[in-house]
Amino acid sequence: MTQHFEANFDGLVGPTHNYAGLSYGNVASLNNASALSSPKQAAKQGLKKMKALADLGLVQGILAPQERPDVNSLRRLGFSGTDADVLFAAATQAPAIFQACCSASSMWTANAATVSPSADTKDGKIHFTPANLTNKFHRSIEPQVTGNILQATFNDDRYFSHHQHLPDNDHFGDEGAANHTRLCNAYGEQGLEIFVYGKHAFDNSKPAPTKFPARQTIEASQAVARLHGLKDENVVYIQQNPALIDQGVFHNDVISVGNQNVLFYHQQAFLDSASVLQQIRQKFGDKDLHLICVNSDEVSVQDAISTYLFNTQIVTLADGHMAIIAPSNCQENQAVSHYLAKLVEQNTPIKEVKYFDVKQSMRNGGGPACLRLRVAMTEQERAAVNPNTLMNDKQFDTLNHWVDKHYRDELSVDDLRDPQLLVESRTALDQLTQILQLGAVYPFQQV
Repeated sequence: MTQHFEANFDGLVGPTHNYAGLSYGNVASLNNASALSSPKQAAKQGLKKMKALADLGLVQGILAPQERPDVNSLRRLGFSGTDADVLFAAATQAPAIFQACCSASSMWTANAATVSPSADTKDGKIHFTPANLTNKFHRSIEPQVTGNILQATFNDDRYFSHHQHLPDNDHFGDEGAANHTRLCNAYGEQGLEIFVYGKHAFDNSKPAPTKFPARQTIEASQAVARLHGLKDENVVYIQQNPALIDQGVFHNDVISVGNQNVLFYHQQAFLDSASVLQQIRQKFGDKDLHLICVNSDEVSVQDAISTYLFNTQIVTLADGHMAIIAPSNCQENQAVSHYLAKLVEQNTPIKEVKYFDVKQSMRNGGGPACLRLRVAMTEQERAAVNPNTLMNDKQFDTLNHWVDKHYRDELSVDDLRDPQLLVESRTALDQLTQILQLGAVYPFQQV
């Protein structure tokens, strides 16, 4: 009998992890702009979380970070000379552009791509489409390298199909798996793929947020579904509540998360919730479905945002029960910790909450779910994955030693213009590609 499961591929935090406060609409990111960061601590927090999930018996993978500062993009924008010349000129003449090209946001791998498992797709392969992230310049420079990393990780075309990211235009704004979830009875069965969008790009008469941008369009979601060969009857398109986007819920995974037959969401998450939930029930079919709604009087929207209650991971353990992987911020908030304590006593598959310290990520605007890309797969498909990108005891030790050798304990935004930091970062990434056996995925390796 073929074994099916969901693997989590977490983004490894890069050696230039910093707080630039670039993401308008992401309250946590803005509130911590220019604070000192600890790249070493951030990377180790992420590795510790990956190892803990692997120790729980889950399949855990590692995705390499982007190169930052992105000298290649700065050169495209007209800065020239040596790398040191480029850094100095950009930091001096266009500091906002320079900071954007130093962004650490690729650590949030939930935005890297949308993934459809082979059980859902027409050709029976796992499909990947890198997100174009057009709404924010600092993220729009990621897709090409993201595609390189994904192709080097899932590198067997018998099982994996890779697509180019959607056109670089706001009409097809695509933020990846942060606005996508999948419900199923079992990972190997055909599932219901849920695409959550913020606006209709080609119809201004439809509801849309007025304060903060809607980063995902329905047109982008529909394009990804077509590329992945999904059947209409196995897809639901849901509009996120525009009022919540204007309160700082910049992605759906800040207010809703799903796993197998569980959809965990806030009362205010969706526009026209009654219709949305009816459609989910109808398309999911006559199966055991748990729609867990958190009411506003139990947890306010602001508490949900500040603790990232819904930016948790829901994972299925070996005994069939589910656990919530939550940031320690949830434990420190009275309303949220009280709700989670009650949740595990209710008649749902969620029976446990495990707390992790990921404060370096939280301060930059992303919780545990932001750090990972979910890939439902078979044992045969896992065997086709680049084995060096899977977490185990040896790789955990190797990567921790790598971090100790190459990462700084503390980093300020001003440090990013230091040419020596670029040298340190490239040396680290070049060694990482050897550890993970990725080949030349970065522009500096392709010169």
